[in-house]
Amino acid sequence: MIDLKLLSYLEEFISENRKQRFIDILEQRTNFLTVAVEDVFQMHNTSAVVRSCESFGVQTAHLIEDRNGQHLDAEIAMGAQKWVDIKRYQNSKQVIDSLREKGYKIVATSPHADSSLLQDFKIEGKTAVFFGTEKTGLSDYVLENADAYLKIPMVGFTESLNISVSAAIILQHLTTQLKATDVAWELTEEEILEKRLDWTKKSIKSIDDILQRYTTVN
Repeated sequence: MIDLKLLSYLEEFISENRKQRFIDILEQRTNFLTVAVEDVFQMHNTSAVVRSCESFGVQTAHLIEDRNGQHLDAEIAMGAQKWVDIKRYQNSKQVIDSLREKGYKIVATSPHADSSLLQDFKIEGKTAVFFGTEKTGLSDYVLENADAYLKIPMVGFTESLNISVSAAIILQHLTTQLKATDVAWELTEEEILEKRLDWTKKSIKSIDDILQRYTTVN
């Protein structure tokens, strides 16, 4: 349970405009749709995907770092990692097992002929979209364990797009589609309060001292 008294106390240290901005943004956030990035070699590409998640309201990104362990490129993510929940995994099996337990459908992005075109793909439940490496795409494990396949239609000689471009196109399309439905795609009240508290903490300088003061008094 969220400590509402603590949230109220900490929000006194941020402006009313910032507090309202958090509330407005969180109303547009979703965990109904999520993203997994598998072992991407170029860290700026992963960072750019996280930035797209933040821009289009996808609250959680799952990073699989089997061979290419890395850290987010803060400059390219442009602070997005502060507002998106990053979950890290050692391998693809871990993330697929975890997402399936939470009721997610595993969707692999792939240019293969049997993939559904983006404009034809319909979100019919909690959905996790997987993106693969720049050169080889997703691993055989993800492709073999996916529930569905998705591709962006292209009419030129180029057969694939950079992962960060693909993610931006797909997330813009799917979040727009999702918000036009009547499914409960929004964060729960508890999730919203959790993020309000988290984001407020991240917005306050000397937060450790302020939390210590609060603990002493309470």
